[in-house]
Amino acid sequence: QVQLVESGGGLVQPGGPLRLSCAASGSIFSINAMGWYRQGPGKERELVAAIISGITTNYADSVKGRFTISRDNAKNTVYLQMNSLKPEDTAVYYCNARIRLYRDYDFHDYWGQGTQVTVSS
Repeated sequence: QVQLVESGGGLVQPGGPLRLSCAASGSIFSINAMGWYRQGPGKERELVAAIISGITTNYADSVKGRFTISRDNAKNTVYLQMNSLKPEDTAVYYCNARIRLYRDYDFHDYWGQGTQVTVSS
């Protein structure tokens, strides 16, 4: 009943920018939080950035000052602006959203399919 569709991944040179988008659709009553996780080669999935109630933001230490998360509540869309990208940012980036459906009383986590970001010269 919920789809998270990511876009914006690709190949970028070190130091360059990239912007990811994730749009949530379906029988959505409310979205409590949206965020981005990533999983690099041979690594565990880690939190990159999250935005809670459209106001509070959290960032991994490794991306602070370089990445910015934002949300368009009207479009149920979350963005991740990534600047000064480094080779170690190479990973599959996954969108996550904590959503309450119209027929439900609780919030549940939903995931996108992932989008590849490769930082290389």
